[in-house]
Amino acid sequence: MLTEQRSGRLASWGNALIAGLVSPDEAALAIVGDDAVHRVDGVPGEAGPVGLTLALGRLRALGAQGLRVALPAPGHPLGLSGPAEFNARALEAEEAVVCHGVALGLVPEVYEAGPDGDVHVEVLWHCLPVREAPPADVPSLGEAERELAEALRDATALLTKLDVAGSGPVAEAAVEAYRARAERGREVLAPGYPPRAVRVLELAQRVGLLISVAYENGHGGAVSASEIGARAEALRPVERTARRAQVAAYNAYVEELLRG
Repeated sequence: MLTEQRSGRLASWGNALIAGLVSPDEAALAIVGDDAVHRVDGVPGEAGPVGLTLALGRLRALGAQGLRVALPAPGHPLGLSGPAEFNARALEAEEAVVCHGVALGLVPEVYEAGPDGDVHVEVLWHCLPVREAPPADVPSLGEAERELAEALRDATALLTKLDVAGSGPVAEAAVEAYRARAERGREVLAPGYPPRAVRVLELAQRVGLLISVAYENGHGGAVSASEIGARAEALRPVERTARRAQVAAYNAYVEELLRG
């Protein structure tokens, strides 16, 4: 959860582009990030894969008014609305983007290419039909913020008791990486999002840091089976809450559109 989802970048900067707040080139550059290239397959009217700028322009011309994020997990179709084929592909990728205003969605497929020592990442987004219906289990920003604060407090207390909240070189490296990203002043969301969405996403990412450190730091002080199980039980609802909050933050642009 320390890695920013590609669907989040696509939705965030795609929304800024649709709103006319950034140029097509600026949006495409932000969406690609550290990847080598992103292309989109299945865009209506196109015979093969096309670049991001053309794809986003075509979606806007087809009626897309905004983009939402879905971050599904097994047993939790967060942000999805169907049909089954799209949901299955989104679940396999663990993320997707769903258009508002046109019944289409995008699921990323990630490839690594190049020789050892010079590997680069390419992403092919598959444009597929979706069902026009409310997304599953997405809270409001206010609900997400309250849930995150409660989950973070409860999980921190339990993980500290189990001595797995974060210690050792792996945990320290994760914390330093997070601080370095924050100090670089990265844009958490593209222009056009409300300040509360930025705040919720930042908090969700900090919660994600806690979860990643706890998982990556071995069993810590949880040496008995019951303690290891208690740690897993503590992390599971927090991880779910953090994913819900991230989706709420990325989807805030569309939710404001719906409120008029």
